[in-house]
Amino acid sequence: MSKSPITCHVLDASVGKPAAGVKVSLDVLSFSGLTGDETAIEVPKTLATGETNTDGRCSDLLESGTKLSPGIYKMTFYSGDYFKSNDVETFYPLVEITFSYTNPDQHYHIPLLISPFSYTTYRGS
Repeated sequence: MSKSPITCHVLDASVGKPAAGVKVSLDVLSFSGLTGDETAIEVPKTLATGETNTDGRCSDLLESGTKLSPGIYKMTFYSGDYFKSNDVETFYPLVEITFSYTNPDQHYHIPLLISPFSYTTYRGS
């Protein structure tokens, strides 16, 4: 099965399970020029939205084979809505992860470990 060039996985550490039903959006903030200069765009542009599945994964944000330009991108996780739907108070209504997308030939995976009062992320594979 082919997947989006940028994917994510959300685990809820407070219950030790995948976080299903977390809304996710992917925005582009700026593009890298051929000279390495950053070209800011006027307003962040949303490229895709999705929701994590029962395994906490969102592998279909973009169509397989999509080629994005190098630049600065942001993945937003709507953690407040997720916790509210589970009747849990949270300190973080959104988790925004801004990252450099430098090599369109590589797959970029963004794992997120959340709990109501903390979160952790790293560059996945």
